[in-house]
Amino acid sequence: MFISVIIPVHNGGATFRQCLEALNQTLYDHWECLVVDDNSTDGSAVVARQYGAQVIGGWPERLGPAQARNIGAQMARGDVLFFLDADVLVQPGTVGHVAATMQAESQIAACYGSYDDEPVVTNFLSRYRTMQHFYFHQHSNVAAATFRSSVGAIRRDIFLALGGFNALAFPRPGIEDIELGYRLHAAGYEIRLEKLLLVKHLKRWSWRDMVVTDIRDRAIPWTQLILQDKFVPNDLNLQRSQRLSTAVAIFGLLALLLVLFSGWGWLLVAASVVSLLWLNHGFYSYVGRKRGVLFSIGAMLTHWFYLIYTGFAFLAGAALYMMGRMTDFQGDRLRPLPSTSYPLPRSSRKQ
Repeated sequence: MFISVIIPVHNGGATFRQCLEALNQTLYDHWECLVVDDNSTDGSAVVARQYGAQVIGGWPERLGPAQARNIGAQMARGDVLFFLDADVLVQPGTVGHVAATMQAESQIAACYGSYDDEPVVTNFLSRYRTMQHFYFHQHSNVAAATFRSSVGAIRRDIFLALGGFNALAFPRPGIEDIELGYRLHAAGYEIRLEKLLLVKHLKRWSWRDMVVTDIRDRAIPWTQLILQDKFVPNDLNLQRSQRLSTAVAIFGLLALLLVLFSGWGWLLVAASVVSLLWLNHGFYSYVGRKRGVLFSIGAMLTHWFYLIYTGFAFLAGAALYMMGRMTDFQGDRLRPLPSTSYPLPRSSRKQ
C-alpha cells in the first residue's frame, strides 16, 4: 500500500525542520511526502526540498490549511492520504502503522491517532494541554465519529468523493477535520481511533492561545456543527461526563456569585467541587501520578477554567445560531472537490 504524507505549512520554523527530520527516519518503504507551502516567508519550502519532500506552492495569498490539504490530496499518488501537522514528530514506525491498519481492515475509511503525553515543550500549560489531549483520546471509543488532521489518514478515493475539507467554511485553522469526520460518519463510513498511533507535539501553548483557540476556532464553530447536524458524539471532550462537567462548573460559578447574597451559596459551591472531582477523578488521578500533586492541582483548576469558558462559548454559539447569525457550513454533503487554478509545481523525490 502506497501512503501519501501531506503536510501543510506556513512559516514552520525550527519545529518544521524537526518534523521532517523525524519523518525521514520512517522505516516503511512505500510512501511519499508532499509539503504544501501556504505562502511561507521563512524559507519553509527550501527546508522541505532539503529533506527530499515534494513541494507544492506558488500562489500569492495564504489559503489556509484546509485548502492546502485539499491541493495536496489532488496531487498525491497514494492509496491513503496521511495528514500531518508541521509541528508534530512521528516515530519511525508511524507510517507503517497507518499502512498496516488501513490494509488489514478494508472496512475502515479513516483512522487517526493522538499526541503522546511527553511534550518537548515543558512549560505548565503545554504539558497540561498535551496530557489532556492524550488522556481523553486514550479513554474514548475506538469507533469514532470525528477525524483529526494533525495525525489522521483517509482513503484517497473516499476523501475526494466527499469533497475533501470544507475550505470555504474554514479559511483558517478550525474544525475542518471534525466537520469532515461528521460527513464520513453521516455517509456510513467507519472511522477508527488508533490509540497506539502516537506522535509528539511541539507546540508551545500560552494562556491567550488556549482561550482564543478553544473559543473562536473550536467551541463556537463546533456548536454550529452540532446544531446543524443535530448530532453530539459521545467522544473525546464531548463525552457525557465532560458535558455534565461543563454544566456543573458553570453552576458552581453561579453559586459562587450567590455567596455574595447568601451563605447557602457555599454549600452549592462545595457540591459543585465534589461533583467535578467525582466526574473527573480518572483524569486528575492520571495527572497526579504523572506529574505530582502540585501539578495535579494546577491541572484541575485549569480544567475547570476550560469547562467554564467553553461552556459559555457553547451558549454564545447556540444563541448566534438561533438568531440566524451563523449560516450552515454547506448545503450538499457530498459535493465534488473543486478543481484549483493555482500553480502546482512539484519537486522530485524517489520512494
